[in-house]
Amino acid sequence: MLSFMRRNWALAYPEKPAKNQDALRIGLLGASTIAPIAVIGPAKSHPDVIVAAVAARDQKRANAYAKLHGIPIVHTSYQELIDDPSIDAIYIPLPNGLHYEWALKALKAHKHVLLEKPSTSNASEAASLFRSPLLTQPNAPVLLEAFHARFHPACAAFLKHVDAANVVSAYSTLTCPRYVFPETDIRFDYDIGGGVTMDMGAYTTLFLRLIFGTEPEECLEAVPRLMPKGFDQRCDQAMYAKWRFPNGGLGTMDVDLSLHGWGPTPGFRWPSCEVAHGETLVEDESLGEGTGKEHVVVKKVIIWNMVMPVVWHRIDIMEQHTIRRSDDKKTLKTWTRTEYQKAYTWQDEARKGQGNESWSTYRHQLEQFVHRIKGRGFSSGVWMDGEDSVKQMEMIDSAYKKAGLPLRPTSSYQETA
Repeated sequence: MLSFMRRNWALAYPEKPAKNQDALRIGLLGASTIAPIAVIGPAKSHPDVIVAAVAARDQKRANAYAKLHGIPIVHTSYQELIDDPSIDAIYIPLPNGLHYEWALKALKAHKHVLLEKPSTSNASEAASLFRSPLLTQPNAPVLLEAFHARFHPACAAFLKHVDAANVVSAYSTLTCPRYVFPETDIRFDYDIGGGVTMDMGAYTTLFLRLIFGTEPEECLEAVPRLMPKGFDQRCDQAMYAKWRFPNGGLGTMDVDLSLHGWGPTPGFRWPSCEVAHGETLVEDESLGEGTGKEHVVVKKVIIWNMVMPVVWHRIDIMEQHTIRRSDDKKTLKTWTRTEYQKAYTWQDEARKGQGNESWSTYRHQLEQFVHRIKGRGFSSGVWMDGEDSVKQMEMIDSAYKKAGLPLRPTSSYQETA
């Protein structure tokens, strides 16, 4: 409990080192609710990052937002901010349907881009964006899709226990209690890339891809719960989907932006990923030679709260051991071994000392973004490259196709890109 309190206090009130003279100056597109968690807060503890400017559609809101968060420059439009020569990088947390247009505009202005997930509205847009010639020119800007959860040590610690080739099934779930988001929320606006699969499904599909270490062959099932009548029924409020991966394993996601409990009450479910492995034959010298016995293990691994692990998380490693006869497989003895782990800092020797336990997923992500641009700070070796982002959107699209729902609409800006 003491470590929980200490860690989360430091998360809320981070150290504020002096900024380096050539610190990366970031501009925010939109006065968003996510930026304080994703960039503004993490930047406070980073000596090489200054949140220097903001622009929003509502000038009064932008002014108030800048005052609240101590942002010195307020621009009158997104384009004016992008054209500001004092800005080095752009953070884009706009509605999904605007990502493609404003990411391209920022890249054309030779600004580095930290782009909220999902990167675009569909795989076609993702391919156009991440394979743009703007990213292959000399001294090209850096473009990163902000899948912050994969940058935290807890993600690596979880995956260390996963044998991708031997995974039989994986289940990834992320939900939000009923009533948190009203049916009028922009998350449910099809025209700007809404839908739960675009929102929470972005996380769950990513973790399935990480668990299997490859791309799915086919979406076998996709069952949406559409928005209630009277709202945009092109949007999914919940989605249950299943994919087959090349090793024959099945990956399932279960996401819901309005989880129901009993009757009218809101529901709750811990964010988690559960991985079941196939049976493995292990060497056991204690059985002796020629005894006709064998030792097999079936492993299950679960990570709880993989999205915000700095607050709290746990990794459960459960091994079901069986001693049996080799010929008829008759069970002679069974036992279960369970281990619980946490990883608030890097565990391996190569990365020990990088960051501290109060660094959020977003702070780890910012560290890698800055390192990729400036070559300074710590390099954890974790990154999300462009092709990874394209494959991510292909998996999301496959769920919509299987569900019989239209893909999220392509930006009209693509025609002039």
